[in-house]
This record gives sequence, structure tokens and C-alpha cells, in this order.
Amino acid sequence: MQSIRPSGVFRLPLHVLVSAILIAGCVALRIADPLPVSQLRQSVFDTYLRAAPRPIDPSFPVRVVAIDETSLARMGQWPWPRTILAELTSRLQAAGAKSITFDIVLAEPDRLSPDALLRSLHGQSVGKDIVSEIAKLPSNDTRLAQAVASAPVVLGVSGDDNIEHRIGTYRGGISFAGDDPRLFVHSYAGGIGSLPMLAGAARGIGAVNWIPSEDQVVRRIPLLVAIDKKLYPSLALEALRVGTAQSTIFVKSSGGSGINAFGQKTGIESIRVGKIILPSTGRGELWLKFAPADPRRIISASDILDGSFDPQDIESRHIFIGATAAGLLDLRATPLQPSVPGVEIEAQALEQMLSGDYLVRPAYAAGLEIAFIVVFGTLIAGLIARSGALIAAVIGIAAIASIIVLSWLAFSRAGLLFDPVYPSLSIALLYLGTSLTSYVRSEIERGQIRSAFAHYVSPSIVAEIASDPDKLKLGGDRREVTLLFADVRGFSKISEGRQPEELVRFINRLFTPLAATILDHRGTIDKFMGDAVMAFWNAPLRDSQHARHACLAALSMLENVAQLNAELAEESRIQCETFLPVRIGIGLNTGNCVVGNVGSPQRFDYSVLGDAVNVAARFEEATKTFGTEIIVGERTAQQAASFAFLELATIMPRGKDRPERIFALVGDEEFAQSANFLKLQDAHDQLLAAERNTPEQTLALDQCRRLNVPAMSRYYEIYADRSALADEIGKDIDGRAL
Repeated sequence: MQSIRPSGVFRLPLHVLVSAILIAGCVALRIADPLPVSQLRQSVFDTYLRAAPRPIDPSFPVRVVAIDETSLARMGQWPWPRTILAELTSRLQAAGAKSITFDIVLAEPDRLSPDALLRSLHGQSVGKDIVSEIAKLPSNDTRLAQAVASAPVVLGVSGDDNIEHRIGTYRGGISFAGDDPRLFVHSYAGGIGSLPMLAGAARGIGAVNWIPSEDQVVRRIPLLVAIDKKLYPSLALEALRVGTAQSTIFVKSSGGSGINAFGQKTGIESIRVGKIILPSTGRGELWLKFAPADPRRIISASDILDGSFDPQDIESRHIFIGATAAGLLDLRATPLQPSVPGVEIEAQALEQMLSGDYLVRPAYAAGLEIAFIVVFGTLIAGLIARSGALIAAVIGIAAIASIIVLSWLAFSRAGLLFDPVYPSLSIALLYLGTSLTSYVRSEIERGQIRSAFAHYVSPSIVAEIASDPDKLKLGGDRREVTLLFADVRGFSKISEGRQPEELVRFINRLFTPLAATILDHRGTIDKFMGDAVMAFWNAPLRDSQHARHACLAALSMLENVAQLNAELAEESRIQCETFLPVRIGIGLNTGNCVVGNVGSPQRFDYSVLGDAVNVAARFEEATKTFGTEIIVGERTAQQAASFAFLELATIMPRGKDRPERIFALVGDEEFAQSANFLKLQDAHDQLLAAERNTPEQTLALDQCRRLNVPAMSRYYEIYADRSALADEIGKDIDGRAL
């Protein structure tokens, strides 16, 4: 059973397939979001933030009491006795601070506390009175706990992955609507908290953990973390709750009222403290919109302790206490600065919460960016295929410029984070990929054209056309050419009884060597017409010996037919079939014609037009009348004079108003110099010169026939039968010819 190939409907064009693969690859890469892609996106957001940071609030609702180099010089090395921290807390409370947040985890007892001093004096010769007096003193941690209990203080807790570190449950209220936030937030197996005495006295406990990006730059802080499966707010969020005198933090997650998650656990949507609603990432993080560093935000702890500060700088403000001295190694990198104290990042986070100036990466942002890649990628690929690379480039550049402008406007006016770079690079990649594909496709098609032309013209002509595509344009030029028409004799009889497929195979078997012979002799095949072929020489490449090459091709074609007849005769003998030899007639003519591309812009052929074409066709028809295999015109015979030509007659071709001398091409240049041909030429000239029905004519005819030149045998048979010749060609040849 013959196999059936799939139709073209089911085969995608190359540019469509490549475009689809590139688009799918870009989308898949964006969904996977590997490190290079995410870093590229973050670098764009960093650039935006540096160009348009959060404006500095002149009122500075949040201040940092810094454990700086000046404080360390005055108060001694860190850690300070807890009595100093207690004094610091009391002074801040007295000045009217809304909240006092320690960006410190006080996990161990004070080593400078009286009870620690007693332990260090054990076994030494110290007076009992001194020991008794020291024992009466409260511990430093107790004094700090007393100060903390009387002030709105938030202490720190740090989550870690050591399961043996257990801390108490968060005492504030965290309620949620929708999915449990613990499914989404950053989680830690254990944690390190402040001393129970201190933690119990504080009004709030907040996590000091920070989650830097892969490049160790802080761009977001977690608003919530899970420590030992218990939820804790961040230090900044807890400072907001305590400072605004709220008891509960409300969390809205996927599945909550007003959130369309379509049954998916998409994460946390927002976090509310009182009337302040904080936008959140799915993992409960807050994008930080940093303001430039300002020394007015910082107050040295030494100024608070020695009373040299202005109480109005503290009143009604949220206060963070933390290390800013470089030696204490609490430094972080941000998009605005390579080195910022961690406490200042917490302070800026709270400033942002109070100002309401947020950065938001919408949940639909990734989907919108992917849609841009798909839509404009498809548009660019389609434009390259239909309108060319230039128009596609213009549209692509406009699309890239648009997304960059829109992304910047969204950031600067609404605080929305949309990535313009990866979609833009994807469109550029798609443009380059589809352009390259279009180029490769063009090269493939050009190769196919070369292959197709190779069946009609010689390789040298193919090379010329490939090197100069302008030759394939409508129009032409006037040029002298030599034309060839060849036709199979008795084709109707040969085709009788053959199936269509068998007949096609026979025609291909015949014309394959004939076409190769024409091309080998620098000819151009104009067309195949059923059982006939038309060719010409001296176009598109110029050939100063076009008549000679055409004559050589015609003689070689007769040899091709002879070889085919030998093969067919043997096949017929083996198959016990009647052998019908193949015969062809060839007409050659040289004349001026117009050669070039003829047709319409949608379809055209390289062809030749002119009167000489019709005359060549008439010469081919005349081979039937005169019984010769090749008939050439006078102009061809003159330009290839070294070949073996014999004049036949002067005829009046149909449609012509002047007679044409015709010649039989008997052999090549070597045969033209042979003794046999020279004798034939002399006898043939005598035959044409003799009067009709005279002994001279009879003698000349007998001599011609005795020389036995196969190419002329049929002609002399017809010539001998004068009546038959008159019936067949009387209208076409003059009396002298007979």
C-alpha cells in the first residue's frame, strides 16, 4: 500500500515553528524566574528607586537613637550595662516617645549586673559587708525590666533553624481571613528571644530577621515570620502596632473575603494595623521604598544619656535604638547605599508604613509581562514574515519604548513595580531569532531556486542570477540568440496503450538526457511543451559562440536518442514486445529577440520573444517535410560555418512574407572535414543545380545515396519520389529547390 504524506496544512512553516519555540522559551524562562532573570528585574527596580526615592519627611516621625562611635567613646565598649539601657529607656519615655524599639536581642543576663559581680567575687578575700551590700542591689536586668514595663517598648526576637532554641508565644493578637499565613511566610524551626524577664515586661516582641536578595541587598523586609510554627510580626510592624496603641494585627490571605484566588493558595494579600493597610507580597513581605539617608534622622545615644538632646525631637515620635558604629558590624546594603545600619532600615520601613508611600509588585504583574511577550512576540514574528524586518523593527522598538515608559510612569506615579527589561529583551531576542530564521529561510529558498533553475539553465547562469538578484525583475533587453525547438515524431503512436504513469516515466526518460545535453552546452531551457522542448543560447549569459554551441547540442541530442533507442530495443526484445523507435526533429534559428523576465510580478518566467522564435518552430516542423533530423536557418549556418551543412531549399514559413534558406545539419566540425562529407557535399550541390528529370539529376541523386549518410537518407528518398515531394512541400519550396 502506498504511503500517504501529510498535507501542507499540518506542516508548520519554519518561521512559525521557530517563533513559537522562542516565545514559549521566553515565557517558560520567565515563569521559572532563574537567578539571572530575577536579578535583572531587581536591578531595574533599583535604578527606578535611585531615580525617584521616597521623599524625606521633614517631620521625621521615626528617629534612630544610635549606638555610635561617640556613644561608645563616652559610655565604654559594647555591650553596655543594662542600667544604661534602662536610663536610656526612661529618658525617652519621659520625653514622650510613642514607641521605643530595641533593634537588639537581649538573650543573656547582663555580665556587669551585681549578681554576676558576686559570682565573680566567690572565693576571694572580700569583706562580708561589701558582699552584703552588693547582694541587696537589684540586677541590671531587673532595673531594665522595670524601665521597659513602664514604657511602650518593643524587644527583638530572632528566628533560626536550631530546633533546640525555643521561645515563648507572641502575646499580641494576630488574626487572619483566608488561608493560614503560616503557609506562606518565612519559617524558622527555633528562635532566640530576649530574657523572659525582659520579654514579659515589654509591650511588644518583633522579629529582627531580614531577608536579603541573592546579591545581599535589602529590598524587602518580612512583615510576618513563623518561629516554631508560631507567628511573629517584624520589628517595624510591631513598633507600628505598639506606637499606634493597637492590640491586633489583621492578615488577609488568599481565600479571604474580596480576594479572587480561584481556589489557589496564592499567599498573603495585605496586613492591617488599625486603619493602616500594608500591601504585601504573597510571602508577607513589604517592598521598601527607601528615602535618602539624612543625619537629622539620627540622634546619638550619648546625647540622650547626658541630657543634651532636644525633647521635641523625641516627643510623639517612634524611636528605634540600635547600633550604627561600623565596628559593631550591623551594616546592610540597600539600592540607595552600599552600607546602611540595620536599625536605619527598620526605621525607614516604619516611616514608609506611616507615610503610606508604598511599592507594590501586583500579583498580576508577571502575567501582564508574559502577555506582553506573547502578544508582541507574535506581532513581531508576523510582521517579519509579512512586511519584512524593517517594519517589524520599528514596531518592536516602539513596543519596547512604550513598556519602558509605562513601567516608569507606573513606578513614579503609583508605586507599581512592572519589569520592562525582561519583556524588552525577550522581544529583541524574538526579533533577532525570527529575523535570523527569515534569513535562513530565504537562503533555503534561494538554494531551492538554484536547484530549480539548475533544471533549466546552466550552473554558470544560476551563479549569475544568485549573485545579482536584480536580474530576476520584469523586463528584458534585445539580443541575438540561437533558438532550438525539438519535437518527438509519432508521439501519438508511441503513447497508445500506455498508462498515464508509464507515459510520464517515458517522457522523463527521454527528456532527462536531452535537457542535460542542452545545459552542458551552455543553453537555457525555456520550457517543456508536452513532447517538445524549447531552448536558447546567448542569454542570460552572453556567449560569442552561441550558434556553434547550439549545433553541438542538437547533434548530441540525436546521440541521446540513439542511446535510448538501443535501450528500448533491448527491453522490447526481452519483454517480447514490438519496438517503436523514438525519432526527434530539431529546428535551429538565429535572430534578434527580446530576452528577459516575462509575466507578472506574482509569476514570471525568463523567456525569449521575437519573430526568430516562430521561425525556429517552423524549421522544426519542416524536418517532417524534408525528412532530415536537424534543419537550421541561414544565419545559424553562417555563424557555425565549420559544421557539416547541406542546403535543402528556400521556403516560405507560415506567417512570413519573405523566404528563408534552410540547411540540414549533417555532422560536427570533424565530420565536415571528412572525405565522405566532401564527396557528399559536391554531389548534393550537383543535385540541386541539375534540371529536373535530366540524366545529370539522376546521376547526382544516385551518387548521394551511394555515399550512405544516415542523416540525409530519408531526404533523398523523398527527393526521389518527385510527386510525393510536390504533394508535401510544393507550397513551401521554389522550383529551383526541386
